[in-house]
Amino acid sequence: MAKPDTSAYESFEDISGRLDQIIDLVRDKETSLERSLDLFDEAIALGSKAVDLVDATDFSAREQAQLADSHAPQAAGDGQAEPTTSGD
Repeated sequence: MAKPDTSAYESFEDISGRLDQIIDLVRDKETSLERSLDLFDEAIALGSKAVDLVDATDFSAREQAQLADSHAPQAAGDGQAEPTTSGD
């Protein structure tokens, strides 16, 4: 099976939009299984391209700080208890 052509999707927003379209198509009961599998392959290729785009992104110091700040509350309040020791 040939790899789907994702060259038309240059930005994360383009990829996200196409993935939304794929979701709608796959959910449609009129879409055949074969077509759904082709769409799945396309979604995998688009996901890989999105990862490559994110990995290649150079964030400014300000953007890096914003990302760190946005993840800090999740790490502190992720709902998992700290391990405790018994027998002290």
